[in-house]
Amino acid sequence: MKTLLSGSTLLCLLASPAHAQLRSINDLSLAAANKLASAAMAACQAQGRHIVVTILDHGGNVVAVQRADGVGPHNTEASRRKAYTALSTKSDTYTLAAAARNNPDMSNLTTVPELLLLGGGLPLMAQGQVVGAIGVAGGGGALQDRACAQAALAALPELDSPPP
Repeated sequence: MKTLLSGSTLLCLLASPAHAQLRSINDLSLAAANKLASAAMAACQAQGRHIVVTILDHGGNVVAVQRADGVGPHNTEASRRKAYTALSTKSDTYTLAAAARNNPDMSNLTTVPELLLLGGGLPLMAQGQVVGAIGVAGGGGALQDRACAQAALAALPELDSPPP
């Protein structure tokens, strides 16, 4: 009986942590990513700007990339890195770049190889959790890229509103 009780207790202890460690993770679908990318493209095209937009899922995987005709090839990688930076830091890359310029404690972020501290990257939040990121490049500057990324967020009402 003692062995049966010990075995049952051990099984309960082993089973409980495994269940407790599972998390519910919201993620972007391909349809949602394409909707965001198309909205960013449309917002920039309405201003006569041609961009590349990259959408990442919560794990940093590329879900969608759209590139307007005539955009320089370096902008494809820049849009991905902006999205990655926003995802990794959970920050608007425009705000992050300003903080890195103005705060000596943050200036070392410019030396992290994968991060790109230029405006145009935004984390995608749903119910307070990061579910992905958007990166825009090629729109004529950090503020323009950021504006196109921000405009795209309206395409998915499930996303939290970004701070101003």
